[in-house]
Amino acid sequence: MSGHPYQWLLLPVAAISTSVHATTYLSVEQAQKAIFPGATFTSTGKPNVWHTSTGGTFIVEQVLGKHEQISLAVGINANGTVKQIEIMQYNESYGYEVRDPAWRAQFVGKNASSPLQLNTDIKNITGATLSAKHITDAVRRLLEAYSKG
Repeated sequence: MSGHPYQWLLLPVAAISTSVHATTYLSVEQAQKAIFPGATFTSTGKPNVWHTSTGGTFIVEQVLGKHEQISLAVGINANGTVKQIEIMQYNESYGYEVRDPAWRAQFVGKNASSPLQLNTDIKNITGATLSAKHITDAVRRLLEAYSKG
């Protein structure tokens, strides 16, 4: 049998290595200020959902990337359109391209009537397909749930 006598000691390190890449980009308060600058926030009584003083809605959501959770914030204008989305925490070791402002900008102005489907009105990101799909699905679901008040 060949190989280094301690090669099996590296297996636990490899098993937990995906969480080593966890990066928190924004707190809830920072995301609120980024999406609705100058607004005040009032809890709706639902977890992670706030009404804004500008008539909008601010939501924090968790979605699965490929293996790890992604925390994102979605701002919905009073007219039911997406104001902005922000990636608050990303835990995967790849697929971080969903933080690209140009990719996230595709959601701005979408409403509950928009298709919001990957490869239809939202461009896919090679190497981040599952993250892009799950974020797109989450925004569509949140618009359907919260754009009507």
